[in-house]
Amino acid sequence: MTVRLVGAGPGDPGLITARGLERIRACDVLVHDRLVSPELVAEAPEDALVIDRDPLDQARVNELLVAYGRKGLDVVRLKGGDPFVFGRGGEEALALVRAGMEVEVVPGVSSFAAVPSAAGIPVTHRGVASQATVVAGHDADSLDYATLAAARGTLVFFMALAQLPRIARRLVEHGADPATPAAVVAEGTLPGQQTAVAPLSQIGAAAAGLPSPALVVVGEVVSLAAELAAPLSLQEIA
Repeated sequence: MTVRLVGAGPGDPGLITARGLERIRACDVLVHDRLVSPELVAEAPEDALVIDRDPLDQARVNELLVAYGRKGLDVVRLKGGDPFVFGRGGEEALALVRAGMEVEVVPGVSSFAAVPSAAGIPVTHRGVASQATVVAGHDADSLDYATLAAARGTLVFFMALAQLPRIARRLVEHGADPATPAAVVAEGTLPGQQTAVAPLSQIGAAAAGLPSPALVVVGEVVSLAAELAAPLSLQEIA
């Protein structure tokens, strides 16, 4: 009885791993996130049971994975990005293990690096940034702004678009240079990708109106996008 947690990648269906696609094509039950590409969902067998996770709370998702797994079915939980990077994959894996199930984790290409890369922004770069900090930004009041403002290298915020003006203001209040380059990449790796670039103090206004999902990048590496974004694309690399 094995349930497979499969990372779908950052958005572009071509960025799923070969193993992840293999697992989808062989499943009996597919439970998928809302933002997973429809092209990947369509790779499930015609007779597979396909369940949209969006209207379900986390407890119900856990129950379904356990229930179908106990029936001996091949269950795939298809998650955006990587299951263990702000994907609640750890919660689902623990629920399954505690229910006596075996779990296979198929890592996915995380938006953490892939989305900035698609916009010509390397999250690390020799002589510019030797470290990167990943932050969940949906709860702006819970962040340790003093630590984040003092962190060297690159800050990458998930789920921060709605709170971006507040986050940027608090970082500056806690010592971050207001002129630090910042970027918001919306619908990263997809055909509708949009990027807004501005100093930290102005990034909230610059990103107004951009759609979700979006990733926020703060750091000197953003300045490299002016040279890299135009000649570099995921399509050309592929």
